Amino acid sequence: MHWRGPTRVAVAALLGTGLVLPGRPEPVAAAGFVEAYPVTAAAMRAAGPPYAGWAAQGRRFLLFDPRGDGRAVEVRGDLATAERIVVLVPGVGSTLRDFDRGLGGVPRRAPAVQADELYRAARATDPGARVAVLAWLGYDPPDGVLAAAATADARRGAAALRDLLHGLAAHRPSATLTLVGHSYGAVVVGMAAAGAPAQVTDVVSLGGVGSGVDRAASLGPARRVWAAEAPDDWIRRVPAVRLPGLGHGRRPADPAFGARRLPVTGVHGHDGYLVPGSATLAAVASIALTGATGTPATEPTGVAR
Repeated sequence: MHWRGPTRVAVAALLGTGLVLPGRPEPVAAAGFVEAYPVTAAAMRAAGPPYAGWAAQGRRFLLFDPRGDGRAVEVRGDLATAERIVVLVPGVGSTLRDFDRGLGGVPRRAPAVQADELYRAARATDPGARVAVLAWLGYDPPDGVLAAAATADARRGAAALRDLLHGLAAHRPSATLTLVGHSYGAVVVGMAAAGAPAQVTDVVSLGGVGSGVDRAASLGPARRVWAAEAPDDWIRRVPAVRLPGLGHGRRPADPAFGARRLPVTGVHGHDGYLVPGSATLAAVASIALTGATGTPATEPTGVAR
């Protein structure tokens, strides 16, 4: 590929800021948040369709890397003024190719769609809220269920996510941060919570396979930990195993884990938590804004904390 004129200048700027590197890029530093938008847009235009179309639509990305399975971090809302920031982490099989359309072409599985629905729900709850939602595909998830039994991908993802969280805390020190992990993404956010900044007040698991620990209190005594698990979610059949490098321990929705319950009315299957009209979507939006679901079913699911 040959770049000319303005595109070459933009790519040079990306190289200089660390957003595009000959090797795998590092997480974006705090100084590169809002400033990243024009340079990531230039990289998307250079990559061609469909990514050029994303840039043409005015969508804003902190990170864009089309190599391999790809990585991307999209921002919904105004991150520069946000007082409430949600970071949504997807699970197994998520790739840049499916970022918009969803795994298997199912839109409700798409990180971009889920983040958009969560942002809309938060704004519907409080139209004046200064909220931003990040669709964070900043790691390489496992490619299948068998590969997801290992912990290496989650550990690498957690390290990258933790760096981002510290950058967000430095950039917006007065903002509160809510982590939302779906399926294997719940393992990533659980591991990232260890050593995360104090601005992370809430950790949410949606159909989570684990969190890297066996007790909610281990994610931080000052943090609220939430879990949703639909009655027909197949994740219930995953055994609670945790060995060195293999397995993720108790599911966050296991009563013995001690997470606070999230309502699941209107949720069906493993991928229906953040669909319009679901009780879980409304509850997560409320948690992001207030630290509470707005419903009475918020006590820990078993062990008192």
